Amino acid sequence: MKKTKATENEALRSLAALAQAQRLRAFRALVVAGPAGLTPGLLAVQLDISPSALSFHLKELVHAGLASSEPDGRHLVYRANFAQMDSLLAYLTEHCCQGAACEISPRRSKKAACATC
Repeated sequence: MKKTKATENEALRSLAALAQAQRLRAFRALVVAGPAGLTPGLLAVQLDISPSALSFHLKELVHAGLASSEPDGRHLVYRANFAQMDSLLAYLTEHCCQGAACEISPRRSKKAACATC
């Protein structure tokens, strides 16, 4: 699958959605859950947040394109949209290394980092 870069408007919408602590925590939990996703009930318990507040935050993440939901029996399952996350990261790092292609290499801390910078 080809990675695309987000437009400025998409980046703004994504960043605005993540600029709230509970939404950021919800998104991170969906990322950790991976492709299996999470039901709102499980997510509410994990994050210690009321279901009504969580519903509002999940709606904002879906509207920003950072998450999706699909019915699974009587429940909804929410999943992180990894393609949108990747396109946001591509937008944010587009001019890393003064526009030159970056080579990602592991650091001592085992987190990926740009080897060029």
